[in-house]
Amino acid sequence: MQGQARLAAGRTEDGATLFSRSHSLDFLRGLAIVGVMAIHVSQSFPSNIHAVDFAFMCGWTGVNVFYFVSAMTMCLMWTRRTETNPTRKFYIRRFLRIAPLFWLAIPLYLFINGIGPSSNAPDGIGPLQVILTATFLHGFWPDSVNSVVPGDWSIAAEMTFYLVFPFVITAFGSRRHLYLALAIALHLVNVCLFKPSAFALFSAYYGAGNEAFVWNALHISFLNQLPVFLVGCALFFSLRDGFAKSDAAIFAIFIALSFVADRATGSHEFNYLMINLVLGACVAGCIRLAIRLRPVEALGRNSYSMYLSHFAVIFGLRQIWPLADGLVSLLIAYVVTAALSYLVARATWHLIERRAQDLAHRLTSAGSDRSTIRPTIAATATGMR
Repeated sequence: MQGQARLAAGRTEDGATLFSRSHSLDFLRGLAIVGVMAIHVSQSFPSNIHAVDFAFMCGWTGVNVFYFVSAMTMCLMWTRRTETNPTRKFYIRRFLRIAPLFWLAIPLYLFINGIGPSSNAPDGIGPLQVILTATFLHGFWPDSVNSVVPGDWSIAAEMTFYLVFPFVITAFGSRRHLYLALAIALHLVNVCLFKPSAFALFSAYYGAGNEAFVWNALHISFLNQLPVFLVGCALFFSLRDGFAKSDAAIFAIFIALSFVADRATGSHEFNYLMINLVLGACVAGCIRLAIRLRPVEALGRNSYSMYLSHFAVIFGLRQIWPLADGLVSLLIAYVVTAALSYLVARATWHLIERRAQDLAHRLTSAGSDRSTIRPTIAATATGMR
């Protein structure tokens, strides 16, 4: 609690004003879900126009935008609250924000996709994959990632980040250079040590012909995503307290070390790092400029449910779609997918998410121990995926 007070006291007035606006964060979440839906719609309804399909495929970066916004939102909420037992209450809020809807998605997608062998589960889905998914541990075993719930690799990364976040921010506080130093260290450990050894281990376990599957699972693993979250934390404190020349120097060192490690090991993660750093700069720019657009913000406030449901919407549309593949088909399919996913999200908010959030509020505000937080900031977290 004292650590939180010191963090809150350390913010500048300009930084406080900057992050008192929830609109830019909702806007960024909206852009993220727009991109995520784009890549999956284009996979099922291709335009067969290379430039168009490539542009839609670039929507994969939406997940990484979610990571940056998630890290910044967690830092924002942590520094704005003053309460007893902050770590326990943080876990309660995050668990009840993510788990109910995700657990509902598990039986839904098992029904839709079945349990047979697939590109994400070469030997099919069994009790192990379901249990790991339900406990949010699926990110640590290759054939559990994306096998039960489509796109659940990002949920695994988010929940694991939530697990470690209170310890990291308590230890580092607002010293953003420590977040960047840890990001650099973990990136190098992943590229130079973990990924090569894990690839050899899992390739032998799954057998010949599954190398691409193993490589992809390691690419989307939490260790490869954690530096993105840490950079997001550093960007939060940089935006709040002001950028310094030392920030640019550390990022330059990060890029140089990653380039050398990538060339030495052939991990192919340098390009991924560069894309993420560019995305981080864009995210910071949107927040600095307070960019907003209400229709996109509305999508952002419902992005978590839309993320989970749009796969089912696409599957259903594919079964009844009357149009041949082409540009018109792709654009119509995208609009219909976005509209239906939004309607599903509004329904799940009233039926499930709101009730879970009410429960979280009761559990974390019991008795006379009331956390102090501005209402506008509380609304920001409600829309977080």
